[in-house]
Amino acid sequence: MNRSYLDHASTSPLRPEARAAWHEAIDALQGAPGRIHEEGMAARVALETAREQMADLVGARGREVVFTSGATESIMAAAHGAIARSVDRNGPHATHQIVTAVEHSAVRRAVETHGPVTVVGVDRTGRVDPDAVIDAITDETAVVHVQWANHEVGTLQPIDEIVSACRQRRVLVHVDAAQAVGRVPVDFRALGADLLSLSGHKFGGPVGTGALLVRRGLRIPPLLVGGDQERARRAGLEAVPTLVALGAAAAVLADEARLGAEIEASHSHRDRLETIAASIDGIDIFGHRVHRLPHLLCLGITGVEPQGVLLGLDRAGIAAHSGSSCSSEALEPSPVLEAMGAEADRSLRLSVGWDTTANDVDRVAAVLPDLIAELRELATTI
Repeated sequence: MNRSYLDHASTSPLRPEARAAWHEAIDALQGAPGRIHEEGMAARVALETAREQMADLVGARGREVVFTSGATESIMAAAHGAIARSVDRNGPHATHQIVTAVEHSAVRRAVETHGPVTVVGVDRTGRVDPDAVIDAITDETAVVHVQWANHEVGTLQPIDEIVSACRQRRVLVHVDAAQAVGRVPVDFRALGADLLSLSGHKFGGPVGTGALLVRRGLRIPPLLVGGDQERARRAGLEAVPTLVALGAAAAVLADEARLGAEIEASHSHRDRLETIAASIDGIDIFGHRVHRLPHLLCLGITGVEPQGVLLGLDRAGIAAHSGSSCSSEALEPSPVLEAMGAEADRSLRLSVGWDTTANDVDRVAAVLPDLIAELRELATTI
């Protein structure tokens, strides 16, 4: 049975362009990019080409791109580096960090390892008030962390206002853009953020790839030490073939026409899914209705446990998710939905991507209404 994969917000399948580049690089590139022999120089050229491709996608300079193993490492490196820099410049007490209440668990856990943290609440759509973030800044604030877009409900944050205010106050600001890159236009230079983290597998690159963008002129101590790779900003031999594949995926979306077409298609698929959901009684649509990602829809389903919905969809050939992308094993209540004041343990997240078709959405239309009706009827008989 052909399956319908509607969990792109967790991870997006590898794009064919990335797969082809990866296979070619595995065969052709044997050297370490730090060596001056022919094999090493070939690897260096390939690595720097991938770096420029990544930079082109996100509106950055190539030298601002530090390759990492993914957004989790990038986030940890941003938090570690910002705190270390602040302590070095402003003393041992300058370790205060600010996060929003809907940040990804990677951000929440990264900040827990350093000093005091202020958590700024959000409204019922999951959107933070920029003034509340600004009011939380103190003389000891080292860094403000704010996501570009939420990973569960798709709400876009007012990052322009937050970044501008932080820059005026000379406080570093780190933007988690893991869900945004490849889904909406991202321009690091125009945004003016100090640090931006991203993940390759979210937009069709390989798993185990990502980047931390570090604004030109900013120096932060590295998280991983031991070598001078990545201009002494991240130790360890670069996984060149994998990063070549990441660059190939980025190059696809750096084409504005291609990115625009994918955004338009995602909008269309998501809107159809929303129409299907709206036809079913007892379903809430979470997140902001205007400021939101084009590819993600989060639903609250009254009277039905999420496990039953996910298993029923899976048996029908549909892959979906409930709650946070990092809590699937436990299916715990969503801290994002709790922060929004919404029902936190009965959510369904459907997310489309580059390989989604109208047939995939048709399958949801054919399955979801009857599935929910059956589960509700079963619940009343137990």
